[in-house]
Amino acid sequence: MRDGRVHGLILAGGEGARLSAEGVGVPKPLAPLGGEPLVVRLLATLAEVGCETLTCMVRDDFAAVFQLLDGRRFGPPLAVHACHTASSLHTLARGLEAIPAGLVFCTMVDTVMPPNDWRAVYGGVGDALAVGEDVVLAVTPFVDDESPLYVRRDARGRVLALSDEPVDPPCVTGGVYGFGGMARRAAADAVGQGVARMRGFLKWLVGRGGRVGTVTVPRILDIDHAVDLRLANAWLASPEAQA
Repeated sequence: MRDGRVHGLILAGGEGARLSAEGVGVPKPLAPLGGEPLVVRLLATLAEVGCETLTCMVRDDFAAVFQLLDGRRFGPPLAVHACHTASSLHTLARGLEAIPAGLVFCTMVDTVMPPNDWRAVYGGVGDALAVGEDVVLAVTPFVDDESPLYVRRDARGRVLALSDEPVDPPCVTGGVYGFGGMARRAAADAVGQGVARMRGFLKWLVGRGGRVGTVTVPRILDIDHAVDLRLANAWLASPEAQA
Protein backbone atom coordinates (compact mmCIF):
# COMPACT_ATOMS: atom_id res chain seq x y z
CA MET A 1 0.00 0.00 0.00
CA ARG A 2 1.21 3.47 -0.82
CA ASP A 3 0.95 5.60 2.31
CA GLY A 4 1.22 5.04 6.04
CA ARG A 5 1.25 1.93 8.16
CA VAL A 6 -0.94 -1.00 7.24
CA HIS A 7 -2.16 -3.26 10.00
CA GLY A 8 -3.32 -6.82 9.36
CA LEU A 9 -6.45 -7.97 11.21
CA ILE A 10 -7.92 -11.48 11.35
CA LEU A 11 -11.42 -12.02 12.72
CA ALA A 12 -11.75 -15.44 14.37
CA GLY A 13 -14.49 -14.77 16.89
CA GLY A 14 -17.16 -17.14 15.54
CA GLU A 15 -18.13 -20.49 17.01
CA GLY A 16 -17.54 -22.62 13.91
CA ALA A 17 -20.51 -24.72 15.01
CA ARG A 18 -21.21 -26.24 11.60
CA LEU A 19 -17.69 -27.58 11.19
CA SER A 20 -17.80 -29.05 14.68
CA ALA A 21 -21.18 -30.68 14.05
CA GLU A 22 -19.79 -32.24 10.86
CA GLY A 23 -16.87 -33.91 12.61
CA VAL A 24 -14.05 -31.38 12.32
CA GLY A 25 -12.50 -31.90 15.74
CA VAL A 26 -10.66 -28.58 16.13
CA PRO A 27 -11.81 -24.95 16.33
CA LYS A 28 -12.22 -23.36 12.89
CA PRO A 29 -8.96 -21.34 13.11
CA LEU A 30 -7.08 -24.63 13.46
CA ALA A 31 -8.77 -26.42 10.56
CA PRO A 32 -5.99 -27.74 8.29
CA LEU A 33 -5.46 -26.00 4.96
CA GLY A 34 -2.49 -26.84 2.79
CA GLY A 35 -0.81 -28.60 5.71
CA GLU A 36 -1.20 -25.66 8.13
CA PRO A 37 -3.93 -24.38 10.45
CA LEU A 38 -6.09 -21.72 8.78
CA VAL A 39 -5.01 -19.01 11.21
CA VAL A 40 -1.29 -19.74 10.80
CA ARG A 41 -1.58 -19.70 7.03
CA LEU A 42 -3.42 -16.36 7.13
CA LEU A 43 -1.00 -14.70 9.53
CA ALA A 44 1.90 -15.75 7.33
CA THR A 45 0.03 -14.43 4.29
CA LEU A 46 -0.66 -11.03 5.86
CA ALA A 47 3.00 -10.75 6.82
CA GLU A 48 4.12 -11.74 3.32
CA VAL A 49 1.93 -9.21 1.50
CA GLY A 50 3.28 -6.35 3.61
CA CYS A 51 1.29 -5.75 6.81
CA GLU A 52 3.47 -4.05 9.43
CA THR A 53 1.58 -5.43 12.42
CA LEU A 54 -0.71 -8.42 12.91
CA THR A 55 -3.76 -8.59 15.17
CA CYS A 56 -5.90 -11.69 15.61
CA MET A 57 -9.26 -11.60 17.39
CA VAL A 58 -9.92 -15.09 18.77
CA ARG A 59 -12.99 -16.43 20.52
CA ASP A 60 -12.16 -16.64 24.21
CA ASP A 61 -12.95 -20.34 24.60
CA PHE A 62 -10.60 -21.44 21.81
CA ALA A 63 -7.79 -22.29 24.22
CA ALA A 64 -5.95 -24.39 21.64
CA VAL A 65 -5.69 -21.39 19.31
CA PHE A 66 -4.12 -19.23 22.02
CA GLN A 67 -1.69 -22.05 22.83
CA LEU A 68 -0.70 -22.43 19.18
CA LEU A 69 -0.08 -18.70 18.70
CA ASP A 70 1.65 -18.08 22.03
CA GLY A 71 5.18 -17.02 21.19
CA ARG A 72 4.69 -17.69 17.47
CA ARG A 73 6.65 -15.37 15.19
CA PHE A 74 5.62 -14.25 11.70
CA GLY A 75 7.94 -11.26 11.28
CA PRO A 76 5.66 -8.30 12.10
CA PRO A 77 4.59 -7.90 15.75
CA LEU A 78 1.61 -10.11 16.60
CA ALA A 79 -1.14 -9.34 19.12
CA VAL A 80 -3.78 -11.96 19.94
CA HIS A 81 -6.92 -10.71 21.69
CA ALA A 82 -9.66 -12.76 23.30
CA CYS A 83 -13.23 -11.85 22.44
CA HIS A 84 -16.73 -13.18 22.95
CA THR A 85 -18.78 -10.93 20.73
CA ALA A 86 -22.35 -10.82 19.47
CA SER A 87 -21.47 -10.75 15.76
CA SER A 88 -18.67 -10.29 13.23
CA LEU A 89 -19.23 -6.52 13.31
CA HIS A 90 -18.72 -6.47 17.07
CA THR A 91 -15.50 -8.45 16.61
CA LEU A 92 -14.38 -5.99 13.94
CA ALA A 93 -15.09 -2.99 16.16
CA ARG A 94 -13.12 -4.54 19.02
CA GLY A 95 -10.25 -5.31 16.69
CA LEU A 96 -10.15 -1.81 15.23
CA GLU A 97 -10.04 -0.37 18.74
CA ALA A 98 -6.99 -2.51 19.52
CA ILE A 99 -4.98 -1.48 16.45
CA PRO A 100 -2.86 1.69 16.27
CA ALA A 101 -3.60 4.41 13.73
CA GLY A 102 -3.22 3.49 10.07
CA LEU A 103 -4.90 1.59 7.28
CA VAL A 104 -6.28 -1.88 8.02
CA PHE A 105 -6.22 -4.97 5.82
CA CYS A 106 -8.77 -7.34 7.34
CA THR A 107 -9.89 -10.89 6.66
CA MET A 108 -12.22 -13.46 8.12
CA VAL A 109 -10.33 -16.49 9.40
CA ASP A 110 -11.96 -18.81 6.86
CA THR A 111 -11.20 -16.89 3.65
CA VAL A 112 -9.24 -18.90 1.08
CA MET A 113 -7.35 -17.59 -1.97
CA PRO A 114 -4.10 -18.56 -3.69
CA PRO A 115 -1.03 -16.45 -2.79
CA ASN A 116 -1.04 -14.43 -6.02
CA ASP A 117 -4.64 -13.39 -5.45
CA TRP A 118 -3.86 -12.30 -1.89
CA ARG A 119 -1.11 -10.08 -3.29
CA ALA A 120 -3.43 -8.68 -5.93
CA VAL A 121 -6.14 -7.89 -3.39
CA TYR A 122 -3.68 -6.26 -1.01
CA GLY A 123 -2.32 -4.04 -3.77
CA GLY A 124 -5.78 -3.19 -5.08
CA VAL A 125 -7.03 -2.34 -1.61
CA GLY A 126 -4.10 0.01 -1.09
CA ASP A 127 -4.69 1.75 -4.42
CA ALA A 128 -8.39 2.24 -3.68
CA LEU A 129 -7.83 3.57 -0.16
CA ALA A 130 -5.17 5.93 -1.51
CA VAL A 131 -7.68 7.61 -3.83
CA GLY A 132 -10.26 8.17 -1.10
CA GLU A 133 -12.38 5.07 -0.61
CA ASP A 134 -13.50 4.54 2.99
CA VAL A 135 -13.79 0.75 2.69
CA VAL A 136 -12.66 -1.66 0.00
CA LEU A 137 -14.19 -5.10 -0.53
CA ALA A 138 -12.64 -8.12 -2.20
CA VAL A 139 -15.34 -9.43 -4.54
CA THR A 140 -15.68 -12.34 -6.92
CA PRO A 141 -18.10 -13.59 -9.57
CA PHE A 142 -17.70 -17.09 -8.10
CA VAL A 143 -20.73 -17.65 -5.84
CA ASP A 144 -19.78 -20.27 -3.25
CA ASP A 145 -21.40 -19.05 -0.02
CA GLU A 146 -24.70 -20.50 1.18
CA SER A 147 -25.77 -16.98 2.16
CA PRO A 148 -23.91 -14.68 -0.24
CA LEU A 149 -23.91 -10.89 -0.07
CA TYR A 150 -24.36 -9.57 -3.60
CA VAL A 151 -22.73 -6.37 -4.82
CA ARG A 152 -24.06 -3.92 -7.41
CA ARG A 153 -21.35 -1.56 -8.71
CA ASP A 154 -20.92 1.38 -11.01
CA ALA A 155 -18.48 1.48 -13.94
CA ARG A 156 -15.61 2.50 -11.62
CA GLY A 157 -16.18 -0.48 -9.35
CA ARG A 158 -17.66 1.56 -6.50
CA VAL A 159 -20.49 -0.13 -4.60
CA LEU A 160 -23.97 1.20 -5.31
CA ALA A 161 -25.89 -1.32 -3.23
CA LEU A 162 -25.51 -4.56 -1.28
CA SER A 163 -28.25 -7.16 -1.34
CA ASP A 164 -29.16 -10.67 -0.27
CA GLU A 165 -30.74 -11.11 -3.73
CA PRO A 166 -28.70 -12.13 -6.81
CA VAL A 167 -27.38 -9.51 -9.22
CA ASP A 168 -26.41 -9.82 -12.88
CA PRO A 169 -23.54 -10.20 -13.57
CA PRO A 170 -22.82 -12.17 -10.39
CA CYS A 171 -20.66 -10.38 -7.85
CA VAL A 172 -20.38 -11.30 -4.17
CA THR A 173 -18.24 -10.25 -1.23
CA GLY A 174 -15.34 -12.50 -0.29
CA GLY A 175 -14.52 -11.85 3.37
CA VAL A 176 -11.53 -9.51 2.85
CA TYR A 177 -11.70 -5.77 3.52
CA GLY A 178 -9.62 -2.62 3.58
CA PHE A 179 -10.55 0.08 6.11
CA GLY A 180 -9.52 3.72 6.24
CA GLY A 181 -9.88 6.09 9.18
CA MET A 182 -13.52 6.95 8.55
CA ALA A 183 -14.49 3.28 8.56
CA ARG A 184 -12.87 2.76 11.96
CA ARG A 185 -15.16 5.39 13.46
CA ALA A 186 -18.16 4.11 11.51
CA ALA A 187 -17.81 0.56 12.86
CA ALA A 188 -18.07 1.81 16.44
CA ASP A 189 -21.00 4.07 15.51
CA ALA A 190 -22.82 1.18 13.83
CA VAL A 191 -22.44 -1.03 16.89
CA GLY A 192 -23.81 1.80 19.02
CA GLN A 193 -26.85 1.99 16.77
CA GLY A 194 -27.60 -1.71 17.08
CA VAL A 195 -26.21 -2.87 13.74
CA ALA A 196 -25.02 -6.50 13.71
CA ARG A 197 -22.88 -8.63 11.41
CA MET A 198 -20.40 -7.49 8.81
CA ARG A 199 -23.03 -7.49 6.08
CA GLY A 200 -25.24 -5.30 8.22
CA PHE A 201 -22.40 -2.83 8.68
CA LEU A 202 -21.58 -2.71 4.97
CA LYS A 203 -25.23 -2.14 4.03
CA TRP A 204 -25.50 0.54 6.73
CA LEU A 205 -22.35 2.26 5.49
CA VAL A 206 -23.38 2.26 1.81
CA GLY A 207 -26.84 3.50 2.77
CA ARG A 208 -25.25 6.50 4.48
CA GLY A 209 -23.16 7.46 1.49
CA GLY A 210 -19.92 5.76 2.46
CA ARG A 211 -17.41 5.37 -0.35
CA VAL A 212 -16.98 1.63 -0.78
CA GLY A 213 -14.67 0.38 -3.52
CA THR A 214 -14.00 -3.13 -4.79
CA VAL A 215 -11.15 -5.36 -5.95
CA THR A 216 -12.12 -8.36 -8.08
CA VAL A 217 -10.49 -11.78 -8.12
CA PRO A 218 -11.73 -14.85 -9.98
CA ARG A 219 -12.54 -17.07 -7.01
CA ILE A 220 -12.70 -16.85 -3.22
CA LEU A 221 -13.76 -19.71 -0.96
CA ASP A 222 -14.86 -19.66 2.64
CA ILE A 223 -14.93 -22.57 5.06
CA ASP A 224 -18.35 -23.15 6.60
CA HIS A 225 -18.68 -26.91 6.20
CA ALA A 226 -16.42 -29.95 6.19
CA VAL A 227 -16.91 -30.31 2.43
CA ASP A 228 -15.67 -26.72 1.99
CA LEU A 229 -12.44 -27.67 3.71
CA ARG A 230 -11.92 -30.63 1.40
CA LEU A 231 -12.67 -28.53 -1.68
CA ALA A 232 -10.36 -25.73 -0.55
CA ASN A 233 -7.47 -28.11 0.04
CA ALA A 234 -7.97 -29.69 -3.38
CA TRP A 235 -8.17 -26.27 -5.06
CA LEU A 236 -4.99 -24.91 -3.47
CA ALA A 237 -3.14 -28.04 -4.58
CA SER A 238 -4.39 -27.71 -8.19
CA PRO A 239 -2.36 -26.24 -11.09
CA GLU A 240 -4.98 -23.47 -11.39
CA ALA A 241 -4.28 -22.13 -7.88
CA GLN A 242 -0.53 -22.55 -8.17
CA ALA A 243 -0.21 -20.70 -11.47
